Amino acid sequence: MNISHQNIDEINAVITVDLVPEDYNPQVDKAIKEQAKKAKLPGFRPGMVPVSHIRRTYGKAILFDEINRLVSDHINQYISDNKLDILGQPLPKEDDKSDYNWDFNDTFSFNYEIGLAPQFEIPFNEKSKFPEYVIKADEETLESRMKNLRRSYGKMTNPEVSEDGDVLYAELKQLDAEGNELEGGIVNTASVRTDLVADKKIKKTLIGLKKDDEVTLDVKKAFKNASDIARILGVTEEEVESLDNPVFKLTVKNINRLEEAELTEDFYNKLFGEGVVKTEAEFKEKVREEVESMFVQNAAQRLQNDLYLKGLETVEVDFPEAFLKRWLKATNPEIKEDELEEGFADFLKNLKWTLIENRIISQNNLQVKYEEVLALAKERIAAQIRMYSPGQEPTDDQLAQYAVQLLGDKEQANRLFDEMKALKVFDYLKGLVKLEKKEIEYNKFLELK
Repeated sequence: MNISHQNIDEINAVITVDLVPEDYNPQVDKAIKEQAKKAKLPGFRPGMVPVSHIRRTYGKAILFDEINRLVSDHINQYISDNKLDILGQPLPKEDDKSDYNWDFNDTFSFNYEIGLAPQFEIPFNEKSKFPEYVIKADEETLESRMKNLRRSYGKMTNPEVSEDGDVLYAELKQLDAEGNELEGGIVNTASVRTDLVADKKIKKTLIGLKKDDEVTLDVKKAFKNASDIARILGVTEEEVESLDNPVFKLTVKNINRLEEAELTEDFYNKLFGEGVVKTEAEFKEKVREEVESMFVQNAAQRLQNDLYLKGLETVEVDFPEAFLKRWLKATNPEIKEDELEEGFADFLKNLKWTLIENRIISQNNLQVKYEEVLALAKERIAAQIRMYSPGQEPTDDQLAQYAVQLLGDKEQANRLFDEMKALKVFDYLKGLVKLEKKEIEYNKFLELK
C-alpha cells in the first residue's frame, strides 16, 4: 500500500491511496471466512456454509466494505502520523471516476480531498488590554428586585378598580373592521397582565376599569411577544402571525392584584433567616449584595465576548470554503442549499474561534480532565435542582450519580467537555492579557455595544 498527499494550495490537499491485491486480499479472505461461520442460508447447516459459496455470492460486497474500511483506517493513521491539521473529514474526490472490476485482482487508486487548517499566530499577549467590568446595582434595578421579592411573599386581593400592574380576568371577543363582533371569530376568557402591555396609550385604557367594563384592545399593538397574544387568545403562535383582525372587545370579569408584603421582621426572617436583616436599609443592602453577586457572571460573559470578538477581528485567514460546504452537505444530507448559505458565515466564525481555542490549548499544554468535567456536570445539575425545586439540596453522592448518568450521554458529555475547554481558555487568557477594572452601573452596562 502506498499513501501520499499533495498540497493544491495552503488550505487544500489531496490524499492518494494505492492498493494492490496483496494489500487487501488477506483482510478480505478473513472477512469471508468469518461470514461463512456466521451465515444461516437455506440448504446449509448453521456455520457450515462453504467459503467458496460466500465468496461467489457476497464476495464483491465484502470486498467493497473491507477496502473502504482499510482505506479509511490508513488515511486516518496517515493524517495522524504526518500531523496534518485538517478541517472536517476526507471526502472522495468528485472527479475520481475510475472503473474497477471488483474481482479480487484490481489495483486501486483512490483520491480524497482534505481541507487544511490555516496557519496563524495567537492574537493575544501580555500587551493586549481589555476592560474587566465591576457591575454595580443601579437604583431602578434594586427597586425592581425588592419589589419582586415583596410580591413573592405578598397576598392576592380583588380590588374594585384596576391599576397598573394588575391582572384583568376578562373575556375577549374578536371584532370586525366596523367594530362589531366577528361571526365565527375568536372568543376566549383569560388573564391579561397589564404589566406586559407595551403600548402606553393602550395600557392607559386598562387602568381605572371595574367589573363588567368594556374596552377595545388591539392585541398586536398591545403586546410585543406572539407567545403572550397566543396565551390570551387561546390560539397558536402561527395563528397569531396570520391574524387579520387583531382588535378585540375586552370585558372585565374580575380584577386581581398581588399586594406587596410589608417590610416587617417576619418578612425579613422568611427571606434571609432569623435575625440576619432587621431594617429596611439592611434589606436594601442585602438585596444589593445578592444582585451584584449575580452580575459577576454578566461581567465574565462580557469579557469572554470581548475576547471572542477580538480574536475574530485580529486573525485573518482563508478557509477551504468549497471543501467545507461539500463536507457539511455530506454530513448533513437533509440540509437545503439556502440553509447552508444562510448559516455558512456563522459557521466560519465559530470554526475560526475553535481553531484559536485549540491553538491556545496545544501551545500551552492545557488539559481538560475527566474530574473537571464531572465537577462541572455536578455544578450544572445542582443549579437546575435549586431552580426547579427550591429548598432541596442534593447530597454530593446524589450529584455524582446524576453527573455520571449525564456524562453517559455522548452528546451531553461533548457539550460539557467543550464548555470546560472554553473555561480553560478563558482562565488562561485572563491571566495573560492586561485587565483594567471599570465600575459601571447595571443599566449603563446593558447599553454597552
